[in-house]
Amino acid sequence: MDNFKAFIVNKKEEDFSAEVRTIQRKDLPEGDVLIKVAYSSVNYKDGLASIPNGKIVRSYPFIPGIDLAGTVVASDDSRFKEGEAVIATSYEIGVTHYGGYSEYSRIPGDWIVPLPEGLTLKEAMVFGTAGFTAALSVHRLEENGLTPEKGKVLVTGATGGVGSVAVAMLAKRGYHVVASTGKQSEHEYLRKIGAAEIITREELVGEKIKPLDKQLWAAAVDPVGGKTLSAILPKLDYNGSVAVSGLTGGTDVQTTVFPFILRGINLLGIDSVYCPMKTRKLLWQRMATDLKPEGLLDTIKSEVSLEELPAVLTRILKGENRGRTIVKINPTDF
Repeated sequence: MDNFKAFIVNKKEEDFSAEVRTIQRKDLPEGDVLIKVAYSSVNYKDGLASIPNGKIVRSYPFIPGIDLAGTVVASDDSRFKEGEAVIATSYEIGVTHYGGYSEYSRIPGDWIVPLPEGLTLKEAMVFGTAGFTAALSVHRLEENGLTPEKGKVLVTGATGGVGSVAVAMLAKRGYHVVASTGKQSEHEYLRKIGAAEIITREELVGEKIKPLDKQLWAAAVDPVGGKTLSAILPKLDYNGSVAVSGLTGGTDVQTTVFPFILRGINLLGIDSVYCPMKTRKLLWQRMATDLKPEGLLDTIKSEVSLEELPAVLTRILKGENRGRTIVKINPTDF
């Protein structure tokens, strides 16, 4: 393992490259645990890391990939033993610390979660950060009183990574899921993963966003933000909640105080990056049990190699990916 492959981005003045190269163990950053990476995954942030003006990578050369799952090769952390299957997502992985698009990764033990019983390494990366974000969204909504009996739950950006997994998780939990998408061609896919209803972006936003509107949804999972979030707030049921995790629709949200003070709605911010480890472990356990959709590997995911990454990263930035894409690095059945 002295020499191994990694997908590396590099920038020197006006020159930018993104390619698979051979590196050495000494090239890896400091960390307590050395992991042989079985799988990684593709997220929007990884797409940003793969372009010269993505404002994610702070120093070059760099290995992107905010997710990884694999087995421990060596450890200076007593919590992790050689041969143990582990997951690492978020924190500084793939942002300031070399990420998962590499055959080997060395990271701090404080960022690692043992693979829970009920998940394989491949399934863990079908979830990845996007799935974890969806799980945290559902968890926070339920903490704020959401149950299937309360009413319909809206999921925006429903064909994306967070949206797809959220639809499938909510359906598994018995919720009536309303999926919002701008892709007419993906209606069959959304129904297959659990959507009971499908609405277009235009139906969601409407001609005009009112301070208060007809109450339509008990809750919403919104990885889109922007105008979409502005349209959701006045349409939530009394004491309803929206879990917000993304900004693909923009960062500006136009609203009034009326939905908050007249209907008591909750705007729940979802941060998967620095989520406390206690909550992180709880959620991975739920993702292996009550939040694990049936047929997880069959419908939501596609697979690529390190060499195929550039095309996939380009597509995710254009909003053309569906569901989850995992990266096969050292594939295993474990």
